[in-house]
Amino acid sequence: MIDIREVTKVFGAGSDAFRALDRVSVTIRQNEFFTLLGPSGCGKTTLLRMIAGFEGPTEGTILLDGDDLAGKPPYERPVNTVFQSYALFPHMSVAENVGFGLRMLGRPKDEIAATVREMLALVRMSELAERQTAQISGGQQQRVALARALAPRPKVLLLDEPLSALDFKLRKEMQLELKRLQNETGITFVFVTHDQEEALTMSDRIAVMNAGRIRQIGVPREIYDHPADRFVADFIGDTNFLSAELTARTGDTATLRLPSGRTVEARAQGDGTPGKVTLAVRPEHAELAPPEEGALTGTLTEVVYSGTDTHYHVALDQEAGLFVLRRQNRPDAGPAHQRGDRVGIRLGAVAGQVLRD
Repeated sequence: MIDIREVTKVFGAGSDAFRALDRVSVTIRQNEFFTLLGPSGCGKTTLLRMIAGFEGPTEGTILLDGDDLAGKPPYERPVNTVFQSYALFPHMSVAENVGFGLRMLGRPKDEIAATVREMLALVRMSELAERQTAQISGGQQQRVALARALAPRPKVLLLDEPLSALDFKLRKEMQLELKRLQNETGITFVFVTHDQEEALTMSDRIAVMNAGRIRQIGVPREIYDHPADRFVADFIGDTNFLSAELTARTGDTATLRLPSGRTVEARAQGDGTPGKVTLAVRPEHAELAPPEEGALTGTLTEVVYSGTDTHYHVALDQEAGLFVLRRQNRPDAGPAHQRGDRVGIRLGAVAGQVLRD
């Protein structure tokens, strides 16, 4: 559906020039929920605005359904955008807001009325059709903005952090609603967020961005379990980083020597030559053990209870730093560890990912 080829965007000129995007290439498939994920200033919103037509590339090409978008203004593109601020018209009712774009396109009144009814039913807002937008909640306003954007049946819907203004529980509900809407409409969704949990929850594929470049593209499980580099491993979820030495490799499994002198196995990709590497270990891939049984040892400095999980922070003996573990809380769980306890850290079989320094 969208083919972005070697796109660069430079703002300003000379010594004031800022390269917001640097030779970005990505293909977004038809009927896909595709997420651009990264920290503030990484270029994800700039890329979204170029698809919408609010910005033009300095270099490169953007094709939409095979059509080169160069020079096409936003209103000539089969694309609609839902912004972080919903930009609803306060003097119009919910139904009038949803039908606004259709009226601007000159659609017949009967068609507008039927489409408005269909869209309000899709976002479960039919009973509030005549309510003023100032009289409905933030979550309901977000649904109205979605219905308005979907009403002209665009080929692509662009969503620029539309959930950021919602409270936690409502945001979780709307994540599922967005995925439902995408499945039911068959429209390609391109979603921008800095929230890794949102990206993992909703996306068919994710592009992780930093400093104007795409660092990795993949399905959520691939991005989480097999990060391409240290930035991706650090940005997606919680990760412990350990210095290690790669001593041997067989296929995709590497044998590593830790600072404690003990050896562990980890997943490895790319270069398998011996040498210094970084071992990335997710908190759920390790467990507390008696000091003599752990691949690492240390002192428990913090125990953080979060309802479903308990997080343990261990100051390592062998390295200057903390190692965080996560244990799922169960009624049959053994006795809790206390701050100050001496503990070992047992790593699961092939528990980590090898990253080259």
